[in-house]
Amino acid sequence: MTPVIPGFARHRVPVADGVALNVAVGGSGSPVVLLHGFPQTHLMWRHVAADLAADHTVICPDLRGYGASDKPAAAGPATYSKRAMAADVVALARALGHERFALAGHDRGGLVAFRAGLDHPAAISHLACLDVLPTLDMWDVMRGPTAAVGFHLYLMAQPPGLPERMIAAAPDAFFGHFLDAWNHSPDAVPPAVRAAYLDACRAAVPSIVADYRASATVDIDHDRADRAAGRLLRMPVRVLQQDWGAALGYDARGLWRAWAPALTHTTVDCGHFMAEEDPRLVATALRELFAG
Repeated sequence: MTPVIPGFARHRVPVADGVALNVAVGGSGSPVVLLHGFPQTHLMWRHVAADLAADHTVICPDLRGYGASDKPAAAGPATYSKRAMAADVVALARALGHERFALAGHDRGGLVAFRAGLDHPAAISHLACLDVLPTLDMWDVMRGPTAAVGFHLYLMAQPPGLPERMIAAAPDAFFGHFLDAWNHSPDAVPPAVRAAYLDACRAAVPSIVADYRASATVDIDHDRADRAAGRLLRMPVRVLQQDWGAALGYDARGLWRAWAPALTHTTVDCGHFMAEEDPRLVATALRELFAG
């Protein structure tokens, strides 16, 4: 049986032509949307969501192309651009009755949240991004031997065909690699949840690749245009991040500050899957942000 977030109801919500999102909703109070990362589904938020549901309406979707959400064929990079995925999130919140909401995203979900904050500032009251850099900055700092940690970024940036075939040939080995290599606490992702992640990824290889391919093309264009126009994240922003600077040699706080004047940046002592490894830390950080 697929794991669920206890006490949360499952819905299927249309958000765009031919695209409906699978979403878990629980709690009551001011709305919070939580976006998952790679190679996960909305289940990554199971502990944090249950905590926040004590005084928030918590909305946990599977992103377009992931989990049980629709996976439209990519007509081009724009299908899985973060702009399109951010529009999905805003449409989802509105369909559930929320014109304005707090938004937190991890990894790929963090990129979607970042884009939502820039494209839909009136809708986003507070913004949190976990263990990610904005797309433009990410590509700027990935260089030399240390960039090997991001080999998947380069693989999935290739033209359609080869990446999909390579990953589909051994999907559990590919996606399982990241669940193991990026996890500092093996018990944080129990076997049933790991199996659910691998099942979901196995069924979504083309759309996951399309998401990453968009980040090597159209997403960069959107970030460059915003930087040239001086667009900033004007809402309160909280970033939780591993010490990437020590490993890759850059100032993560400084990179984020260039986008977010109202920034609180915290370096955390846990692995990439921090919402599963240390949910209390993440929930506390989000509560502090939302109270600001």
